Amino acid sequence: MGAALDRIFRLGENGTSVPVEVGAGVTTFLTMSYIIVVNPQILAAAGIDQGAAFVATCLAAALGSLAMGLVANYPIALAPGMGINAYFAFTVVGAMGVPWQTALGAAFLSGCLFLLVSVLRLREWLVNSIPVSLKLGIGAGIGLFLGLLGLHGMGVVVAKPATLLALGPLGTASTLLACVGFVLMAGLAARRVPGAILIAIGAVTLAGVPLGLVTFTGVVAPPPSLLPTLLQLDVAGALSVGIASVVFAFFLVDLLDNMGTLIATLHRAGLMRADGTVPRLRQVLLADSAGALVSSLLGTSPTVSYIESASGIATGGRTGLAAVVVAGLFLLCLLFSPLALAVPAFATAPALLYVACSMLGAVRDIRWEDATEALPAAVTALGIVFTFSIATGIGLGFITYVGVKAIAGRWREIGGAVWLIAAAAALMLAVG
Repeated sequence: MGAALDRIFRLGENGTSVPVEVGAGVTTFLTMSYIIVVNPQILAAAGIDQGAAFVATCLAAALGSLAMGLVANYPIALAPGMGINAYFAFTVVGAMGVPWQTALGAAFLSGCLFLLVSVLRLREWLVNSIPVSLKLGIGAGIGLFLGLLGLHGMGVVVAKPATLLALGPLGTASTLLACVGFVLMAGLAARRVPGAILIAIGAVTLAGVPLGLVTFTGVVAPPPSLLPTLLQLDVAGALSVGIASVVFAFFLVDLLDNMGTLIATLHRAGLMRADGTVPRLRQVLLADSAGALVSSLLGTSPTVSYIESASGIATGGRTGLAAVVVAGLFLLCLLFSPLALAVPAFATAPALLYVACSMLGAVRDIRWEDATEALPAAVTALGIVFTFSIATGIGLGFITYVGVKAIAGRWREIGGAVWLIAAAAALMLAVG
């Protein structure tokens, strides 16, 4: 078995071994496994059956990670993305009133576009043409978006007509437990404890049992049915209701998220070439785009490459065997649906806030001394959270970038892709 794995994943060539790769896979899984309980709850807010969403999440993560491991041979795991799932549930379905089946159809179309640009090798051109400042602004904006959702889910922030937002009743048991959960989560993460997010979610859930806030129905059970979401996407509806902005947002966020994670993790692993290019990039892009397509067919928001893969890489993971181990562990989780479905929303909301805080670190790399770079990035971030729409925030950011650069006489710095995206965004905002 060891010899076969060495041939498949070229372990010796990459200076690693089966035990090291297995350990890396387990570490990566522990750091990202919170998605198993968080994603179904977010999708349930869109009206999707929570049991089916749990199964779809596990299967999408397993299949995406397996594709990355076997096709690209990289230690990068995939799962439904944080941020893009919130956009799916709270903006597209909640605020825009789009049926979840149609939203899945839009996600499928964005996956097709994702696959097309990957096959035609346009993806690198698109990513390289988008200014770093806008990429950072998008990341920070999604962080703010998740932060607002997390604070609201914790009960710390509530709606108030006079001031739009206000401080919630902090004395309630669920809010107090959620706040304790966030502090515990952050403290464990600071101590570099593997699975810090999942441990905190579990602790808060257990604390809610004696208070009557949580009810367990078991530990192990057959997986819930996937039929409520399997192949329920409405592609025709996505084409007919004019939600091009949704397809665009899914595509752009998926594109930037995957590429950013790829660069960060492979650089950390020392797997990038000296000139900054990525070996087997075509295989990576195909695995990414295939994962996004499959997720919509199963009934969940698009998968993305997880930055948490860096935790496994830090322990020595260098090949796709680590990603295959992650895939196997996600499949194993299908047997523990009673535990996952018993976790209350106030226990998972701190995870949204924690992820949000980590994403806000992107702002430190914005060139604040250059107004033509800093202001569009700020507009992007603020636009995402204050319009409650990732697509709208991205569009406003690109339009601002083109306008500021042009007026400043620096129009030559505007890439071709930026002109196209800004024009498309202006058209979509104009027609509503």
